[in-house]
Amino acid sequence: MSDLVKVDVVDRVMVITINRPEARNAINYETAHEMARAFEDLDARDDVALGILMGAGGTFSSGMDLKAFAATGQRPLVAGRGFGGLCEQAPKKPLIAAVEGYALAGGCELALACDLIVAANNANFGLPETKRGLVASSGGMLRLPQRIPYHIAMEAILTGEMLPAQRAYDHGLVNRLTEPGQALEGALALGRIIAANGPLAVQTAKKIVNEAKDWRQADMFDLQRPRVAHIFASADAKEGATAFAEKRKPVWQGK
Repeated sequence: MSDLVKVDVVDRVMVITINRPEARNAINYETAHEMARAFEDLDARDDVALGILMGAGGTFSSGMDLKAFAATGQRPLVAGRGFGGLCEQAPKKPLIAAVEGYALAGGCELALACDLIVAANNANFGLPETKRGLVASSGGMLRLPQRIPYHIAMEAILTGEMLPAQRAYDHGLVNRLTEPGQALEGALALGRIIAANGPLAVQTAKKIVNEAKDWRQADMFDLQRPRVAHIFASADAKEGATAFAEKRKPVWQGK
């Protein structure tokens, strides 16, 4: 891992930091590929239960590095994974966005690709692409209307204006608000709660919630049934019930 992306593990939570504060954590080709490797590592490591994505220097991300794109012609896309190595293929494990400052354009789309968002109360989200004659093609137009009311999403997409963190929280886009500078701590607090749960159950729950978006109501239980059968037969399920009966914390095996 280069200095473009930093990785730390805190209490079984992998903190992945976009480390280009001099460029407001704009994503260039090299950074996107470093991020993809970090997300692959997140899924591969048995000692971590979930991840947090953040930006260094008080800004989440300003999106694509336009200067780098103009100079090299390389877009910060990773084959099969999309913008930032995330927007078209998320990790199997949960991912929390810890947002300080600005999450703009591709930066906002990175946050939308995460499963939960914790933001400083003075942070701002935005999809300003239309102001440059572009569109938010890395998930902004697809995900934002699924997360907040249609008319609010369309206002953000069509005007390109900022969506303040408080308004995003009021509409359910943000899970928790913190004081400025405390988004990482807020995300870690949420992450520790998730990390204490059964890892196999957590990953299966994320998978089913995302897959079920495309299921017909008439088919949903038939489609869910084979996807959860392994959970009820797992060692973790037995351990969870046993630990409850014995009034102790469970010791998960992830199987």
